Amino acid sequence: MSELITADLVDLDLSADTKEAAARSLAERMVEAGRVTDLDGFLADVAAREEQMPTGLDGGIGIPHCRSAHVTEPTLAFGRSAARIDFGAADGPADLIFLIAAPEGADSDHLTILSSLARQLMNADFTGALRSADQPEQVAALIRGEEPATAEPAAEPAAAEPAPAEPAASGSVAASAASQTAPEQVAPFRIVAVTSCPTGIAHTYMAAESLENAAGEAGVELVVETQGSAGFDKLPAATIAAADAVIFAHDVEVREKARFAGKPTVDVGVKAAINRPAELIAEVRGKAARGEIAAPADGAAEGSAPMDADGAAGDGFGTRLRKWLMTGVSYMVPFVAAGGLLIALAFAIGGYEIASAKSVADHFVWTETSSWAALLFQIGSAAFTFLVPVLAGYIAYGMADRPGLVPGFVGGYIATTIKAGFLGGLVAGLIAGAVVMAIQRFKIPASLRGIMPVVVIPLISSAIVGVLMFVVIGKPIASAQEAMTDWLNGLSGANAIGLGVLLGLMMCFDLGGPVNKVAYAFATGGIAVSDPSTGSLKIMAAVMAAGMVPPLAMALATTVRGRLFTKTERENGKAAWVLGASFISEGAIPFAAADPLRVIPSSMVGGAVTGALSMAFDCTLRAPHGGIFVVPLIGQPFLYLLAIVAGTVVSTGLVVFLKGLRKTAEPEATGQAGGGAAAGGTTEDGSKVAVAV
Repeated sequence: MSELITADLVDLDLSADTKEAAARSLAERMVEAGRVTDLDGFLADVAAREEQMPTGLDGGIGIPHCRSAHVTEPTLAFGRSAARIDFGAADGPADLIFLIAAPEGADSDHLTILSSLARQLMNADFTGALRSADQPEQVAALIRGEEPATAEPAAEPAAAEPAPAEPAASGSVAASAASQTAPEQVAPFRIVAVTSCPTGIAHTYMAAESLENAAGEAGVELVVETQGSAGFDKLPAATIAAADAVIFAHDVEVREKARFAGKPTVDVGVKAAINRPAELIAEVRGKAARGEIAAPADGAAEGSAPMDADGAAGDGFGTRLRKWLMTGVSYMVPFVAAGGLLIALAFAIGGYEIASAKSVADHFVWTETSSWAALLFQIGSAAFTFLVPVLAGYIAYGMADRPGLVPGFVGGYIATTIKAGFLGGLVAGLIAGAVVMAIQRFKIPASLRGIMPVVVIPLISSAIVGVLMFVVIGKPIASAQEAMTDWLNGLSGANAIGLGVLLGLMMCFDLGGPVNKVAYAFATGGIAVSDPSTGSLKIMAAVMAAGMVPPLAMALATTVRGRLFTKTERENGKAAWVLGASFISEGAIPFAAADPLRVIPSSMVGGAVTGALSMAFDCTLRAPHGGIFVVPLIGQPFLYLLAIVAGTVVSTGLVVFLKGLRKTAEPEATGQAGGGAAAGGTTEDGSKVAVAV
């Protein structure tokens, strides 16, 4: 691996007077060193990056940088300008200019070096040493970190370097030391942060360093997840759960943002974290003190599966399998919702016989209700045709990233043609992902790597998956799917009620989490066909009814016994009416997060009652979503509403009873220190209510 910077790439008397001229002067040195193959092409990439966001930083620093196909290896050129050059920083022009060039396929080792340099730029001793150096060799060595003791200015940063690192390790060493010396001391405020920029080379890591330094000065524990070009290591789920607040400093979308939902959040551009980190920390602490909690993020909208929220490095196979399956489910659900609601509306307008109507492409009369019903039905049916291919495609995507999409979709489509259904899609997706992962393990010559994701992997993987699905395992899976359908149709009496209890418990266990999604996927998979069985329609009805209970119960509880809840919870209760009525189980999450041992069991009991009653009443549902707004499309609608009301009342009674016991049994606990958003709160009548269990 070549040196990132050499003396030939250092200009201590940069004579340029504009940022374009400075970039050209330094880039010419890269060309002479054989690091850049096309000067004009590289400069065009630098200019394009500059248009996204100015690269000037406070403190007299300019860091033009880009990833470019015209760069042969990660390279850095340095220029020092006496005249100073404007790179758009708030505090004026820069005298220290770093031109950073990374190839499109830069390896992680080089990018780690670049990220380390970006962090060093936040150290005043380091930049001071660069300003006082009088030899190019000395500057190159300083940047490479090879001269910690040869020059006094360079020695100080090395000695001071560990200081900012303490906040980054705050979750372990610092906290442990504090607990040993002062066990009675109140735990420090904890923040998790994510930094990212379009290129992922410089600003990402400089923002992280700036936040860590400011956190150390403020006495705050802060851990940063840098989502840079070299990839990123996800913060442990436990670290996120223990955090009191979140800071997002980014200019590109934060990956897997749903992990941080439900906490006080400051969301800014990456340069704000570099220029005013102390303000951001103060702002997020203020939000936490006021109880300003961010709304739960929609995992699907973020482009990530909902179960990724509790992911962590080193997950076992069972955990990874669940994630892969839930990735497919999360992408399938919007197709189910759109197609199912359109079909349900078609039946409401034109009756069930509309399923046998002629194609509206051949026969459509604008003034006939039946034509509009047929149109809605056929659009919904078209959406339904994608369900199994999307499920399989995105299971494979969850396993092998984009190369898994083609064989996954192919396998999913084959599953529909051989009537293997939902089970066939699951198996096809897993096979496709496994095949692609196996192919990717082979070492490929560099000359062939360019065509691997476009030609070789799709060709080989699709052929293997197709053969397996058509002639090996497809027919047995289709038989299993048929047997399961027959079993569901035969459910009656105690068996049906027992299934309703189980589904109700699952829907209310984690309120939109993985267990909830498994039950929902089971239900939607049953109706995701053109002619679903009666048993499948009953299951869908039970699942939606049970999922409505937790938020409705919390809303009712805050209404009838408001003294048991904090002011913030009572406000959340008002929104929970609408969320519950709309079948959004996540509306109960704020209550469950504050008091899980009382809210979750109460919700599960009520959900089980509702699921059992819905199955006992033979209620059916063709729409996969909608809550009370699709009641006219439900079989036995009045009994269905009765089941929901019964479960809601049961959950409400239980949670009020349990919270009342807690208040009676621990009256002295209300006088304890704390009283913050996480420790407790004060109701409007002056009584204290502890929130933590």
